Amino acid sequence: KPLTGVIVVPCVSFPGSCQPQPSCHECIQSHPSCAWCKQPDFVQAGESDAQRCAPRPELEYRGCLASEIMDPQGKQHILEDRPLRDNIYHENITQLSPQRIVLQLRPGKEQSFTVRFKRAEGYPVDLYYLMDLSYSMKDDLEKIKKLGNDLMAALRKVTTSVKIGFGAFVDKTVLPYVNMVPSKRKHPCQIPKENCQPTFSYRHVLALTENASEFESRVSQQRISANLDDAEGGFDALMQAAICKEQIGWRNVTSLLVFTSDGTFHTAGDGKLGGIHMPNDGRCHLDANGVYSKSHLYDYPSLGHLAEVLSKSNIQPIFAVTSSRLSLYKELSKLIPKSVVGELKSDSRNVVQLIEDAYKSLASTVKLGLFSDLPPGISIAYDSHCGDKETYGQTEGGECSDVSVNQLVQFTVKIMATTCLPESQKLVLRVLGVVEEVQVELSTTCECQCGDTQPDAHHCSGGHGNLTCGICRNALCLLSRCHEGYVGRRCDCRKDELLGSEALTLASGSFCSCDNVACERHNGQLCAGNGQCRCGHCQCQANYTGNACECSLDTSGCTQEGKICNGHGHCICNRCQCDAGWLGSHCVDHQMPCEVHRDCAECKAFGTGPLSQNCSNSCSQTVRTLVAPVDERWCQMKGGDGRLLIYLIEEDKTGSILLTVNDPKGIGFLVGSRLRICLYAREPVML
Repeated sequence: KPLTGVIVVPCVSFPGSCQPQPSCHECIQSHPSCAWCKQPDFVQAGESDAQRCAPRPELEYRGCLASEIMDPQGKQHILEDRPLRDNIYHENITQLSPQRIVLQLRPGKEQSFTVRFKRAEGYPVDLYYLMDLSYSMKDDLEKIKKLGNDLMAALRKVTTSVKIGFGAFVDKTVLPYVNMVPSKRKHPCQIPKENCQPTFSYRHVLALTENASEFESRVSQQRISANLDDAEGGFDALMQAAICKEQIGWRNVTSLLVFTSDGTFHTAGDGKLGGIHMPNDGRCHLDANGVYSKSHLYDYPSLGHLAEVLSKSNIQPIFAVTSSRLSLYKELSKLIPKSVVGELKSDSRNVVQLIEDAYKSLASTVKLGLFSDLPPGISIAYDSHCGDKETYGQTEGGECSDVSVNQLVQFTVKIMATTCLPESQKLVLRVLGVVEEVQVELSTTCECQCGDTQPDAHHCSGGHGNLTCGICRNALCLLSRCHEGYVGRRCDCRKDELLGSEALTLASGSFCSCDNVACERHNGQLCAGNGQCRCGHCQCQANYTGNACECSLDTSGCTQEGKICNGHGHCICNRCQCDAGWLGSHCVDHQMPCEVHRDCAECKAFGTGPLSQNCSNSCSQTVRTLVAPVDERWCQMKGGDGRLLIYLIEEDKTGSILLTVNDPKGIGFLVGSRLRICLYAREPVML
């Protein structure tokens, strides 16, 4: 009983846009769906090695063994994954896992991993109270002087390890922010008998301490001050309080900074009014008395700079401001990650409750984000799994709200490379306000590890080259193909036998990467004599095209009575390629459907017929599978060699024609084949 097979030409069958590439590493870099067949005998006579590059399913259909396909995938390896754990002594607490992971990315293919977070109960808290001491805050200062024990008691409701500190600010000590008259510098308040201290920019008063009495004692020593304009120098104070970690005494715990004011704020650029042109340098400049000593030299920080420093320092600001400034600071809070705003009563009597509520709000929101620069060519997205709520495709970070203590939340982190990284990179992920981090080491797979180099391989014309990834190469010039004296795709041409123009330049490029004699030939001539071979590709003369420059762009051979191909075809290489159902040199003869597909079927099934000399070009993307036996619906015609062809013409859902061919006599190496021909994107047929 005769066998039956299928040959499929996939025009739109495979996803993506994988195109043939000349080498394995170029192939896998060109598109994520591309794979490379390193099987030595895979390409046929007349085909270039670029045909080794195609989607994996296509290579398998075309006969490449699965073990011979190079299709590297991304890899990941977790280096450190301490389990989440709590500890009543606040030692060795782990709230975030894993801690270190290695990702190897195939460009264009996404890798994902899961990050878990569970907020530990009673996690230690540092709270630094930063207060505006301009004159309008006089009544607030009196209230704060008695606040220490109440503030400590409120925080001890959520943790047993609490430290509090204090700092104050007014504004830069230059015109036009303060009055520079000596008497006004000494006593800036308008009321002469007011106990008022000279204006200062920022003063660090008390480092973080567990002693509530010391807090009240140091705060009670503070006096009010004054400046000229409504805006204050709070941004200077925030920057110094965040950046001077040792002086403030910040620990690697939950860090809160309470900012209280009833005024607006100066920002970058305002310093120019006082003749200050140097941008804020983001460094600590506290003198021995805790005073910001270079406020007259550096401008106020920009909002973006301040937000970056606060985030990297894991400091969560709580803006406690009066009702008249509430809307302004709410807008500010939108631009500073992990910050909240609360309304401060006129005398700060509600500040303890405000801080308690703000802490609960901050603690119940979990935001996972990137705390390092994102390398060019790398994209990252997050899926948040928050118990009963899930959010997908977040690009700015994952977020879960209303999270309780000891509740587990998870984030799927998805990373993709769009290009090859020149070297490995490190990403740092953190939950905002938490010092623990996930370190992600990134690299890309852009080279083929074929592992099959054969020196003096028999495949390379009896040992005239080294075989690597299925291609013949030279041992001395790694990217050249053959040993000295031999050239060609399989090292089968002697250099001294080449025609003069072919022998002028055999290879070029700083690494011999351009093979200048490995181009396609037509009628025995390199680039059909109509172009020059450069780096394995023909550069055609004007009016010629094609892989081997074999195609003339002239249309005179297609024109008859002023019509090109009688209106029923296209002029390809100065010859008419007729539409389905038409034939003849100018497409004037109508053809029955069975005749339309005979030549390609005969060529691919039996290697005979008008297309046999150029079969690889006409039907290059073909693969073979089994089909059902024939029935009475099949066409019957004779091939060029007299053999009877029996085939069935069908149309699939994509509009492609399925042509099933059967040889009832069982003659030839292939008895049955099926061809898929895309009518709307058919490759040119060169006769």
